[in-house]
Parts: sequence; C-alpha cells; structure tokens
Amino acid sequence: MAALFVSPHPDDFRSLLALVAAEFSSSRPQTLTEEPPASLNARSGPTLVLGAGEGDAVLSGASAVSWYLADLGRRAGVDAKQRSQVWQWLSFADNELTPVSCAVVFPLMGMTGVDKKSSRAALIRVLKVLDKALEPRTFLVGESVTLADMAVATAVLLPFKYVLEPSDRKVLTNVTRWFTTCTNQPQFLKALGKITLCEKMVPVTPNTNPPANAKAANAKAANASPDGSPADATANGPEANGPEVNGQEANGPPKTEAQLKKDAKKKEKLEKFQQKKDMEAKKKTKPATEKKAKPEKKDLEVISYSVATAPGEKKDIISPLPDSYSPQYVEAAWYPWWEKQGFFKPEYGRESISDHNPRGVFMMCIPPPNVTGSLHLGHALTNAIQDSLTRWHRMRGETTLWNPGCDHAGIATQVVVEKKLMRERGMSRHELGRENFIQEVWKWKNEKGDRIYHQLKKLGSSLDWDRACFTMDPKLSYAVQEAFIRMHDEGVIYRSKRLVDKKELTGRTLLPVPGYKEKVEFGVLVSFAYKVEGSDEEVIVATTRIETMLGDTAVAVHPDDSRYQHLKGKIVLHPFCDRKMPIVFDDFVDMSFGTGAVKITPAHDQNDYEVGERHNLPFINILNENGLLINVPPPFLGMKRFEARKTVLQALKDRGQFIEIKDNPMVVPVCSRSKDIVEPLLKPQWYVACKEMGKQAADAVREGQLKIIPDHHLKTWFNWLDNIRDWCISRQLWWGHRIPAYFITVSDAAVKPGEDMDGHYWVSGRSEEEAREKAAKRFNVSADKVSLRQDEDVLDTWFSSGIFPFSIFGWPNETQDLNVFYPGTLLETGHDILFFWVARMVMMGIKLTGKLPFKEVYLHAVVRDAHGRKMSKSLGNVIDPLDVITGISLEGLHALFLNSNLDPLEVEKAKQGQTADYPNGIPECGTDALRFALCAYTSQGRDINLDVNRILGYRHFCNKLWNAVKFSMKTLGDDFVPSEKAQLCGEESVSDRWILSRLSAAVAVCDAGFKAYEFPTITTAIYNFWLYELCDVYLESVKPVFSKSEEDGSGERPRLVCRQTLYTCLEVGLRLLSPVMPFVSEELYQRLPRRRPQSDPPSICVTPYPDTEEFCWHSAEVDRDMEFVMTVIKTIRSLRSDYNMNKTKADCYLQCIDSATAALVQKNSLPIQTLSYSQAVIALTAKQPVPGGCAVAIASDRCTVNLMLKGLIDVEKEVAKLMTKKGDLEKQTEKLREKIAKSDYKEKVPVKVQEQDAEKLRQSQSELEKVNEAMDNFRTMM
Repeated sequence: MAALFVSPHPDDFRSLLALVAAEFSSSRPQTLTEEPPASLNARSGPTLVLGAGEGDAVLSGASAVSWYLADLGRRAGVDAKQRSQVWQWLSFADNELTPVSCAVVFPLMGMTGVDKKSSRAALIRVLKVLDKALEPRTFLVGESVTLADMAVATAVLLPFKYVLEPSDRKVLTNVTRWFTTCTNQPQFLKALGKITLCEKMVPVTPNTNPPANAKAANAKAANASPDGSPADATANGPEANGPEVNGQEANGPPKTEAQLKKDAKKKEKLEKFQQKKDMEAKKKTKPATEKKAKPEKKDLEVISYSVATAPGEKKDIISPLPDSYSPQYVEAAWYPWWEKQGFFKPEYGRESISDHNPRGVFMMCIPPPNVTGSLHLGHALTNAIQDSLTRWHRMRGETTLWNPGCDHAGIATQVVVEKKLMRERGMSRHELGRENFIQEVWKWKNEKGDRIYHQLKKLGSSLDWDRACFTMDPKLSYAVQEAFIRMHDEGVIYRSKRLVDKKELTGRTLLPVPGYKEKVEFGVLVSFAYKVEGSDEEVIVATTRIETMLGDTAVAVHPDDSRYQHLKGKIVLHPFCDRKMPIVFDDFVDMSFGTGAVKITPAHDQNDYEVGERHNLPFINILNENGLLINVPPPFLGMKRFEARKTVLQALKDRGQFIEIKDNPMVVPVCSRSKDIVEPLLKPQWYVACKEMGKQAADAVREGQLKIIPDHHLKTWFNWLDNIRDWCISRQLWWGHRIPAYFITVSDAAVKPGEDMDGHYWVSGRSEEEAREKAAKRFNVSADKVSLRQDEDVLDTWFSSGIFPFSIFGWPNETQDLNVFYPGTLLETGHDILFFWVARMVMMGIKLTGKLPFKEVYLHAVVRDAHGRKMSKSLGNVIDPLDVITGISLEGLHALFLNSNLDPLEVEKAKQGQTADYPNGIPECGTDALRFALCAYTSQGRDINLDVNRILGYRHFCNKLWNAVKFSMKTLGDDFVPSEKAQLCGEESVSDRWILSRLSAAVAVCDAGFKAYEFPTITTAIYNFWLYELCDVYLESVKPVFSKSEEDGSGERPRLVCRQTLYTCLEVGLRLLSPVMPFVSEELYQRLPRRRPQSDPPSICVTPYPDTEEFCWHSAEVDRDMEFVMTVIKTIRSLRSDYNMNKTKADCYLQCIDSATAALVQKNSLPIQTLSYSQAVIALTAKQPVPGGCAVAIASDRCTVNLMLKGLIDVEKEVAKLMTKKGDLEKQTEKLREKIAKSDYKEKVPVKVQEQDAEKLRQSQSELEKVNEAMDNFRTMM
C-alpha cells in the first residue's frame, strides 16, 4: 500500500493539497504525519512512497504527489486540452497565488520581513483575476472538481481563514462562491474539516490539531528535509513555526539562546501589529467629522414595487428608477398589463386573423405539461426557448400564436388523487366507485390544476391564455373519440392479446416493494433442474424470477449446442403439476450463458413470447391484474407474486431440484408513479398499426418536407420509425379518455358468442346508440338483440397528445383557427420525447388530416446539474425555477424534503448534495437572469450541465444594464428629443461610428441566431455589446465629450450627435434583448423617450425587432481600426499595472511604423487617452525619437507603447525590489536545471513530472528576462 508523508501542521497548505487529492484518488494511500525515512532522499514535502519505496517509487513535492493521486481518480483532466488547463492553474497557484497568500498570512503568524500593506493589495489583485475567470464557471476546468480546483483552493485557504474579511468576500463574489462550493464537497470536508471563514484579520493563535484525516501519532512540528534545511518554499511558512510549549517546540529539543532572542523579536512584532489594529479600531469609532471610510459593497438589494397598481393597469413609470436592479421591483405589474392589452393574442393590431399578413404566420403549441406537475428546470428551459422565439416572431410583425395547454396525465393524476383519498378518507378508489372517483379527480383538477399556468406566467411566457386547452376538455375529448373511431373503422386500430408491461398494481408504497412487509430479493440468478421424462437425466435452467417457472411451457436450447443434441424430441416434467414440456431448439439461446438451457414462459417474458409464437407453445398467464397467482396448482394459487417467490424456492429445495443462487446484476423495472415492480402480463389490448404511418413520417423527413434540428437526431428518428412496432394504447386506469369501444353480445342462437380478444366482436361509436346500430348491421340482427359492454380501459395519454396540434383548434370541425394556424410552424421540445410524442404527432397528423402538423422540429437538450448528473430528488439536485427566481435559503431547500416519499437515507444524501452545491442557499436571481442563462446554455447538443450559481452572474449583468441606462438617461437629459429615424448624420466621432458598427453587427448576429436556433450566439452577441462594447468602451470614451462641453460651453454639436448615438444604442439594444429578457427590457424601455410618441407601439414586446435593412452600418474597416486602438489601450493599461501606477497619470508616446498608423493614433487620441488613463497621448513616427525614462511595450507590429515613468516612481526602490526577485528566480532556475541535468532524471522521474519541470523552467526563464529588461530600463532613469 502506498504511504503519504505529510506535515502535522493544520495550515500546511501543500500537505493539505496532497490530502485532498488523496480523497479524490481511486486508490487512497496510508497517511503518516511524520518525516519520510532519510533513505528515500525526499527533496521536499509532502512525499508519496509507492510500493517498496525504491528510486522511481518515490514522489516528493505537492505538485508531483497531488498530480499522481488526482490522476488516479481521473481528476487531472479527461483529455489533452483539459490536462493543459489543469497544469496552467497549477502554475497559477504556485507562481502567482501562493507567494502573495504567504506574504499576507505569514506576518499574522509572527514572520518578519514582509511588506504587509502592499502584499494585501497584491493578493486582492490576483484574486480579482481569479474572480473574473470564475464568473461564467462553477469549477476551473470542466464541469466537476479537478486538481486545478484542489490546488487553487488550498493555495487560497489561509487567506480565507485568516485574511479575507466579509467586505473582501463581497468584492470577490465568484471566488467566494467557488471556494465554498469546493470546500463543502465531501472529499474536501474529509481532508480539511469544516472551514470557518475570517470575520476579522487578527494575529493567528497556533493550532496544534493536525489536518482532519491525518494520523498524528508520530507528528513533528515542522516538515524538513534530511539535512535540516527547509523542505521546500513553504518551509518559511506555517509548518516551519510549529506550536510551542514553555519555550520549547512540541516534541522537539529545548531552544537555543539565539532562537529565544528571535522569538522575542517575533513577540515584539506581534505586539506592534496588535497596537496597529487597536489604533485602526479606535479610528472607526471616532466622530463622523473625520474622513469617511470607503463604503462596503452592498449585498444584492431586494427592492419592492410599492405603487398601488390595479391588476392589468400599466405600471408606474413616472417615479425615479431605484438605485440598483431588483427583480422583485422590475417584474412587478408588467405581465397582467401585457395580458390585458392583448399583446399575446394573434388578433392584436389586426382586424381578423384570416386577413393576409405579408410577414407570415407563426404558430407553435406548447408541449402540454402534466396537470399534476410543477415547474422544474426542464420546463423552464422549454419555456425560455419557446417564449424567446415567440416574442421574436411577434416583434417581426408576424401573426403569432403560442397556444397553451395542459395534459390530463392519466396515471400521475390518478396516483395523486388515490393517495389523497387514502390519506384524508381512508378509502381506495375501488371502494368509492369509478364515477365518484372521476368526480374527485375533476374536483382536484379544478382546485389545483391551474398551478402550473401561474408558474408559466411567472416565467414571462407570452401565451394566448384565451386559447388554453386541457386534454380532457369537451372539445379535445370529442377529437380523441373521433380519432379512435376513424382509425378503428379503417382497421388501423385493432384488438389483440399480447405481452404488455402492467404499469399499475394496487398497494401503498413501502420499502422496497409496495404491499410487502418484508424486503424482496432482487439481483440474483436461481438455478434449478427439470427432470427429463423416462430417464435419470436432468436439464438445469436459471431465472431471476423463480415464481414464473409456474408458467413455464418449454425448455429451449441452441440448435448447434452439442450438449443437447441427444434430447431432440424429448420432454421435461414440471415438478408441481402434470405438465409435460418439450425441449425446443431455437437460435435466440446464448450457448455461452449459464448451462445453455433456458426456461420458456411465453406469457410473462418478451423473448419467451416470441419463442412461444415460433414453436406454437401454450401461453399460461399466472398473474391477474391484482398481482395474485392464477392458473397454478396449490399451494401457490392465490398467493401474491413475491410471496410465491419464497414458497417456490423452498418447494424446489424440498424436491431436491434446487441447484444454486448466484449474484446477478440486473435492471429491475420500477413504475415511476406507483413505485411498484412492473410485471409483464398477457392481456387483450387495443393496438395502433404503425408500419405504414411510420413509413410516411420517416419519408416526410427524408424528402425534406419536415426538418429536424439539430440533424444528429435523424439517426434516432429513422431507426425508430423504420423498425417501429405496433403501439399499445390501452391503459388499465379510470382517469383518462375511456376507450369508445364496445364488446358485442347477441342474444340470437344463430350468432356464436365471441371472445374478448376477437376484434370482430368489438365495435366503436360516438355513443352507445351508434355502436348498437353498427353491431346490429354487422351481425344482421335487430338492435334490440344487441347488448354492449364498454371497454373499462382508457387511452394512453400519448394518444390525446398525438392529436394536440389540431384538436386544440376544434378538429374535426372546420374552424377559423384550424384554417389559419394548422399546420403549425414549429414544434420545440426536448429530444427525450422524440418518439414518444413528436413521431406520434407526425404519424397521426398525416393519418387524420393529410398534413404534417408542423414544418420544423427543434429539439433542445436535457438539463442536468452542474456536475452532469441527471436531475433526481434523491440527489437533491432537482431545483424549482421559482426558487432560482425568488431565492431560497439552504434551510428552505432542506425543508422541501419534509413531506417527501424518499427513504430517510436518501433524504440525508440529498441534503448533503444540496449543502455541497448551495452552501449559502440560492440567491434571488430573477426571471430575466434565469431565462438568459438557459438560452446561453442551449447549444445544439444532447445535455446541458446547468450551474444555478452561474445564473447569478446574469443577474449582475441586469444590474450593469440598469446602471448603464440610468447613467445614459442622466447624460441625455430631461429635454432630449430623439430623431424620428435612426440614421447616420455624417458628423459622428470615431467612437460613435464604431459603436454603431458594433450595434449593427449585433443586430445581424441576433437575426441569424434566431433563424438558426443558435441561442448561445444570440445571448453572447447581446452580452458582449452591452457589457464590453457599450459600457466598457463607448460610455467611458465619450465622458470627456460631455465634461468638456459643460466646462467651456463649446462642442454643442458633437454632444448632440453623441446623444443621438447613445439613444440609438440604448433603444435598439433593449429591443435586441426583449425576447430573452422581457421584464427588464420593458422596464427600461418605458423610461426612454419615443422617436414618434403618437404612433410608436405602447410596449417593447410589440415594437419591431431590429433588422439588418435598417441597421446597416457595420464596417469591417472601422472595427479593425478600433481593434487596433483597443490593443494599444490594453498594452498601456498592462504597463501601468506592471509599475503599480493605479492613480498616477503619465504621458504616453506611441511610436508608429508609418504615417498612416500615426494618423490613426492621432485620430483616436481622445479615446486612447480616456480609456488608458493617460496624461497625454503623443503619436510618433518610427524616425522620431522617444524621450528617455519610458517603460516600453510592444502593442503590435505597427505600434510600440512608451510610458513615461521618470519623476513618477521611486526608481531605486523599484530596482531593489527587482534585484530581490531576480535573485529568487535565479535560484529557482538553477535548482531546476540541476534537477533536470541529473543522469538518471529521464529514467526515474515520471513523464508528467518532467513536463511540469520543463514548464516551470520556461516560466522562470521568461520572468527572469522580463525582470532584466525592467531593471535595464530603470537604470537608464537613474
């Protein structure tokens, strides 16, 4: 077993990294808190000894050890790209984060010689880089914890414990969220224990407790190498300063005089540090007349809309906007107003829906959610996509209808009401009776059934609620009845007795099988013997369901199996009855499995059913609908199926025919509703003949009449339809569309009595009278001689869903809606119901209307959690989107399990999952942020790994929008009047021209994105335009235009042009955003002045969507020029950062390769000066000299940046700093070179570690070159 040697110090983050990696490893080593044996020659800690510990079996150093352990657990990246990214973050942790973390934390632990003030600023600066990288991500690499997260989290562990106060953590929201997510993972908790975050930065009292999972029996105070020198860079860290007891190190020798003097100095340092902290505390308590401290960043503010507004009345837009964005405020009152104004109806703005609209018609029906359902993130995804598309088509001026509806959800609803009935009245549905039970279901539906409609409204779904349909409504029920009768009369629907899965058996849910007190054993294979008639020979067979042997009618072997050739024509005897069973030879038998002999139970297994058909075997059904045994001998008759399992097994043992029981992995089919075990059962059912309809549906796609997007689903489509089986549409339920079919009994001796499975004795009708007339005509008797019994079963829910696209419009009657809106335009849904629903709609649409129900099918991905796991209540990762919209605490998430049907162990597991993923609960994100995030995730792939925390980033985006519009409205002024049309006037500045070019590009990208269903393309274009182009560049670059003109009164015309440009960006940018973020776009749009107040539409949702014909100002040349300008600006900013010139302005000389580039720089000098925070920007040609005392950086092959530093910084101090850094880098480089130069390095060091060393050396050399360049530059100024 491998041994991991780590430091006992609880804050030795390098040892902690190894311990965390060990928890993720597939082979966890033994952990020892002691130094490794000197014979191992371990260069640094921690040390991992593999096997015997000889030579190449020893790994030392945190990076090498953690990489090895993480790689064992597949946590070092799944491919070359991810491994490179992991290595990049390891380098970041080692080279950038660890030095500044140590520099801040070590003084708190009594270390000397550290500039605490500058170190803390450096730490925050590095963490802001990390915060930016984490903004769109849950973890650093991929969608789960990798070594990157382990390394960076442990590198920042000490700052989070001792340095980063709440005000710091509010600034670093993404880092804090990520850090708490990581450290709450079970593996981190096991290695580190529960991490308590810093409340106030104070000197650290040494903690003598070792890491959470380390064995401290032989602990030593510090981790040192055999020669007594520091083990690695962290030897100057916490582990070098272990706890003391009476002037002597714990478990160590007494201290020398020199050491005691050193300790005295440390103590003096700590006292001074504490005095400084006390002084700072006193300052904070002084009167407010002194200079105020910088206010802390506020938490996400919750602001409510408090103006009294009657439902359906327009929201108040006169009151000032709140200081910050709050979803509660923004989302109030708009939806009832939209609905009352009729914006969501296709009739809006036109006299009749039948009038020709040159822009076309867009119709889409909602995939009807279950009436029992409540929204989950899958629903939210569906509705975010569908509503965005609907709003886009509506804004394009098309006659637009998104039709809502709800499915009666046969089995789900029946189970809910049955449980309610039992809970409240102690009655079963059988005791209540069918008619009374159905009344109870309707009562429940009328009380609870519209809950999901309210949730859809909360999501902003712009559905025409006046056209809402329920699949059990009279209109739709009539269509279902008509569809069945027409297809039955045509022979497409027929009666047959086949093997089907019994979905519902009576009994309440217990563990693990409803109706059984004791647990039922699954996952075993029972072998037993059948005696061969007339001999002592026996044939051994095996089964996972031993009770089904009571229905066996044969034993099958493979025709080529030499072991059984002598048994052709032989018979085996059933041990419990006088049944003689043939040995049949069939190709389906796998000779290599078990004994190669298979028991055949045709009535209870699909494969056996087919064997029975081929060999004309008897079909003996041994189960009734209540799960009790029938057609079997005593004592088994009347037993429950799983009670019979034990009895049959014991009876076989008593007869000496039991052989053995083996473990056998298997899938146990469990009904998702009743939680019972699904049992195959032979029963007469109604079937739809699908072969011809399936061919028509497949051909429609092959011939291009129907388009499926994305096209990688075509394989599934064709595979299913080309091999389609007939569809069983009978369901043994009471709630649903009762099958309009009647069994005929004729009281006439001339007519032979019929059997249930004989379709000739079944007739369908719209009423019993119509059915009786059909029956009388069929058997040529008078109607009074015909007795009818209606089928007790109801139709499969998918049958009514299959005709939903036309039943909602009144089919089979000719209606205006049917003529205008059928066929529809688009069907949008999840790919997981491609054949359950989509294919059946296509088949039934063609069969019953002669038309395809829609022209295109867009299939979105399945939503999974941030770790790629399927949403499951037992994992605790099923999230109600309303909880994301309004926010919920961790306790609130836990409380959702109070009335759960989950096992207590599953509840505990689910709570742990919630704690790991949402340690602080889910913050209020709002509808707009949720919709935007869902659309941003929807790439045309199969799965979406949705990180709820990332949605919060889009709430911050909403706040950025909010602030941008508020600032811009202030800039525009109360008296601003926009021009009647958005157009260029020819006087635009370079910044104006650029932002209008970018706006036009965003319009084009969004237009193309909606047409191609590329939703991430749309969200990226909108996000980039608002955040990175309008806010970060344009708004900043035009500030001088307004400030200068206000100071001297000049430049009124440029200011007016700039205002018109700014207004166009705001107005068009909000219209681009409106389909995806309807609430915040409406709120802000209503605050803007109108171009034509008398004729402009009242709402943004019915305002034209921007198109490329109107916004045609995109210029590749303008974009190229600005790209060059931004490169120059970023280079200047980088130089300023390198020399810590955060608040000092400096002159900037831009040396250009030619006069054209110099002219371009001169033309853009104002935005360069503004955005780079420069004193002045001077363009120089290649021949013009640059003044001395400048720092130099190359912006591009066309321009070099020269930033004047002389007189602005302390040159000698900067050189001294660089000299220290140079010395450290030279030592580090030399150490690496010596290591690599060793003769046995290539043979003994793992390849991965060699790669790491090579990368470290490259980075050190690169940094050394930069340091030398900077020192040379500074020396010219001295």
